[in-house]
Amino acid sequence: MVFARSIWKLLVAVKDALALLFLLLFFMMLYAVLSMRPSAGSVREGALLLQLDGSIVEEPAIPDPLAALLSDEDLPTEYRARDIVQSLRLAARDRRIKAVVLDLSGFVGGGLVHMQEIGAALDIVRAAKKPVLAYAPLYFDDRILLAAHASEVWVDPLGGAFISGPGGNRLYFASLLEKLKVTVHVFRVGTFKSAVEPYLRNDTSPAAREADQALYGSLWETWKADVLKARPKTNIALATGDPAGWLKVSGGNAAKAALAAGLVDRIGDSVQFGQRVAELAGADKSDKTPGSFAHTSLETWQAASRELKPGKTIGVVTIAGEIVDGKGGPGVAGGDRIVKLLDDALSRDFAALVVRVDSPGGSIQASERIRRAIERYGNKKIPIVVSMANMAASGGYWVSTPAQRIFAQPGTITGSIGVFAVIPTFERALADWGVTSDGTRTTPLSGQPDALGGLSPEVSAMIQSNIEYDYSHFIDLVARARGKTSQQVDRIGQGRVWNGGTARQLGLVDEFGGLNEALAYAADAAKLAPGQWHPEFLGDGESLSGLLRHLRGAHASDAIGAGGRAGGDWAAIAAQRQQGMIGAALDGVEHMVGTRGAQAYCLECPAQPAALLRARSADPGLLVRLLRMLEAD
Repeated sequence: MVFARSIWKLLVAVKDALALLFLLLFFMMLYAVLSMRPSAGSVREGALLLQLDGSIVEEPAIPDPLAALLSDEDLPTEYRARDIVQSLRLAARDRRIKAVVLDLSGFVGGGLVHMQEIGAALDIVRAAKKPVLAYAPLYFDDRILLAAHASEVWVDPLGGAFISGPGGNRLYFASLLEKLKVTVHVFRVGTFKSAVEPYLRNDTSPAAREADQALYGSLWETWKADVLKARPKTNIALATGDPAGWLKVSGGNAAKAALAAGLVDRIGDSVQFGQRVAELAGADKSDKTPGSFAHTSLETWQAASRELKPGKTIGVVTIAGEIVDGKGGPGVAGGDRIVKLLDDALSRDFAALVVRVDSPGGSIQASERIRRAIERYGNKKIPIVVSMANMAASGGYWVSTPAQRIFAQPGTITGSIGVFAVIPTFERALADWGVTSDGTRTTPLSGQPDALGGLSPEVSAMIQSNIEYDYSHFIDLVARARGKTSQQVDRIGQGRVWNGGTARQLGLVDEFGGLNEALAYAADAAKLAPGQWHPEFLGDGESLSGLLRHLRGAHASDAIGAGGRAGGDWAAIAAQRQQGMIGAALDGVEHMVGTRGAQAYCLECPAQPAALLRARSADPGLLVRLLRMLEAD
């Protein structure tokens, strides 16, 4: 026994020593990273390099630290749209910046509104007589939209450019659920609330198809108009009318086909592109790598670029991602987290509040709590202005109702004023295996809702009644906010999704404009002159993802077209999209079996690239996801 105790003490001592060593190493690494943070002195005269290896979002998510450090793959980088816009605006008037370079080799994409905002900022750079050069081995819709605002667009000789356009198929589960004998109880209000159709049908309903055609048609026209305004000679019809014939005319050479359609200006590899940038912005004398040029990275530029904060403060709260109960986020709009941000700042002397929304909605309870928190600012008699980004649908519109003024863009997706709940039960499937349920009830609600034994008629009626009440409450909120009757809102509600242009005609939106226009309106409403105010973004701070990327060396190379990044060819893009579709299908199943309660959520809204990337990078595998779906909450 004495020997065993000695061995045990030795093992405990070794464990404690290893734990202490690990902590020491961690803090040493942390200190080293913080010491390496870019400073203003490291900004170099030359080009501003935007190496966008990831997606552009309204609010970057913070990944799980342990998963990020242990993962074999690089983190899916997320860039805040307004940070890029601000960086470009500052670069336009800084003498050290001679050109802007867009390396889109690893760019996954972003929302239409964000692409347009960054495109407008690139136009400001060009208006300052500074060239903008873009490079990618392959261009698709979002890359094309950004690159259209460049003065020179380069593509790799083995690359090309392909236009898909918005839209596509979604999966329908009705026949599968019937074969599995799963009963899906759907409770909804809204003719166009097609979010529940995949569980009830095997195809798109005529009403949903009508709404989708109108929405995607509008987004497609907005995309084409933006590209053609930036590059009038682009032949979009040539690239989309008969894409197979277009490629065949160029002998299968996609790069030459892209050049013929005016989607790119020059064909060349990354070295030739870098040499061209060096001609315009200067050579990098300290780097002998072929294709190198003098440049400052986006991270360094952002660290060095700090604007003054004069005058009064206008608070800005961001509601980005699915609205969920709890403290989720950033990147997900956790109701508790956002309410706390708002309530903690309630005592601040804000001149106005701007609510930036980029959300398809979600939990009604969380949406209502956020709405009430925003309304508390209205009780202080300060202006409240909403700025809609890519989407502010369902719960995203719910939280917008306290605003005195709503700004959106023509490409914004909004509306989807409707409510639904989905509860699957498995009594038929279990009966096939000889499993039945029985028991004693003291009331009609005893043991209900019962996912295994089925829902009682009373419970079904009560849930539907509650959903109808939630919808009635929703349209009443909108009616009061927009100066309409409930009947008028009901006619434009019914779960239908609208583009920003139509929403403005219907009175759901007041004015076209982005965040800057919303801030300017809020300042004017607060009677503040230009230069006498500044925005403060609630909850902003250094993202942990940036720290983790440094720890893991994710930015070891700033070289154009550096290897190892996703999106190098068409097959890679296809594989990414296939994985994204599988993830979206699994998400649809999770929404069905998750039993999250009443939802004001726009499942029919297009999935954002960042959301698909997050799901793919954090996905523990199909089996684990399916097992999680079966877990009790």
